[in-house]
Amino acid sequence: MTAMLFDPYSIRGVTLRNRIVVSPMCQYSSVDGFATDWHLVHLGSRAVGGASLVIAEASAVSPEGRISPYDLGIWKDEHIEGLLRATRFVHAQGAVAGIQLAHAGRKASVDVPWRAGRALDASEGGWTPLYAPNAIAFSPRYQTPVAMTTADIARVAGDFKAAAVRAHAAGFRVIELHGAHGYLLHEFLSPTSNQRTDEYGGSFENRARFSLEVVDAVRSVWPDGLPLFFRISATDYTPGGWDVEQSVALAKVLATRGVDLVDCSSGGNVSGATIPLAPGYQVPFAEQVRREAGVPTGAVGLITEPHQANGIIASGQADVVVLARELLRDPYWPLRAARELGADVTWPEQYQRARL
Repeated sequence: MTAMLFDPYSIRGVTLRNRIVVSPMCQYSSVDGFATDWHLVHLGSRAVGGASLVIAEASAVSPEGRISPYDLGIWKDEHIEGLLRATRFVHAQGAVAGIQLAHAGRKASVDVPWRAGRALDASEGGWTPLYAPNAIAFSPRYQTPVAMTTADIARVAGDFKAAAVRAHAAGFRVIELHGAHGYLLHEFLSPTSNQRTDEYGGSFENRARFSLEVVDAVRSVWPDGLPLFFRISATDYTPGGWDVEQSVALAKVLATRGVDLVDCSSGGNVSGATIPLAPGYQVPFAEQVRREAGVPTGAVGLITEPHQANGIIASGQADVVVLARELLRDPYWPLRAARELGADVTWPEQYQRARL
């Protein structure tokens, strides 16, 4: 039977009311990692707007794992209370709250994007050292990181594990691990950034080792009934880099380790790479990974129109669509899409008068 955009979707013990997912989008609105009223309203309004799964932004598993000094964090127990306020509201609206756990690696310690995202020094709230597979800067505009020791690698895997425990305490029902966009896990996966000669570098198996150790660490404490996602950059858009064939191979292994869905983005690990932006430009990656690895996928990337999103689901290119900028422009896009597609959805009682 052909699935449609507004059909429910069940993963482990969680059922999503439709196939529309709010992509984790950094808000750069935290101090010392704490969630604020901005996060409550940002996440809550997308739940009110009809999305099925609302994923909180890349949340740092350690202070040095932040992209900027203003990132959301989940590296200490004190962060739980503010996050719990948001998850309770999201669930009260019939949506599911998720969180993306992240470590920025060599792309850490930068300013917010609307101030050009330049590297920050200690006097501006930045920090050192940055951690990466090797001492190779992302670009001349970034700090040069230090190469991680095996003890560093084990420590960061432990940070992800501890963050997963806090995520459960904060009421989240889905975790997504950030293995994309040139951040730490992606840095280990890609031969463009990983030039190690030990058991974490060289072969595909070695480059994937750290990501799998993080998956195993998180899955060991994340309840069996709750889903675990993994976001990838399906390609580096550069010769000799990470590519969709390796993404398929990784997805096959991830599925055996308890990952339930692969969220297929792209790029971010090679400075200056040419990315062919166009409506739905990353959907073919989700389709190929789904077909060849036999795992559920999420499609993301300039998905803006209801019929476009419905077509992705109906044609079997992906299991869910993951919207970002379009849901910044219109938090109530799912309600509008339901009207355009003729789907019967429940509006919040407070908004019923606007339904006609």
